[in-house]
Amino acid sequence: MDNYVITIARGFGSGGKTIGKMLSESLGVPYYDKDLIKLASEESGINEALFGKSDEKVKGGLFSKTKIYSGEIAAPDSADFVSEENLFSYQAKIIKGLADKGSCIIVGRCADFILKDRENVIKTFIWADKETCIKNAKTVCGLDEKEAEKQIERIDKERSAYYKAHTGSNWDNVRNYDLCLDTSRLSFEKCVEIIKTYIEIL
Repeated sequence: MDNYVITIARGFGSGGKTIGKMLSESLGVPYYDKDLIKLASEESGINEALFGKSDEKVKGGLFSKTKIYSGEIAAPDSADFVSEENLFSYQAKIIKGLADKGSCIIVGRCADFILKDRENVIKTFIWADKETCIKNAKTVCGLDEKEAEKQIERIDKERSAYYKAHTGSNWDNVRNYDLCLDTSRLSFEKCVEIIKTYIEIL
């Protein structure tokens, strides 16, 4: 496959971000994560801080009443212009635009759902058992074990609620993805190798 987009959904502490960066370097394609917020802010004219506040989280958590993404974008004079739904829609617009330009890697932000109808998208979910995630969070973030466990639980709940609110589906449903890789059993290097091999056989 010459033109492809790799989306990476990931549990906190699983190493999904690191794997994405390793893939970017190995394949020589752009990597997008939090820079999607800046791009969406520039596109919309909405303050970047507002995008940051709703980045992979929703008000009300699992009980959020956010509408499922439909592709519509509210006009600047609309009362919904800075709503969570519209912020998501602008980010989705950026994700689609990047996918149109060429091969790239996109981390999180429901990119697998936004690009689900495209045949050149490889949707991956990176996860690990609790012990591995705690170990990685301690090493990378400098947290103690108790704080690492709290961060993992909080952030994974936020990501799950965000995904459910905007897609209507469960974040950890394997049917959403082409590849689900367990980094408590596979090294980051092996995960990169598997994803690259998957690209080659498509």
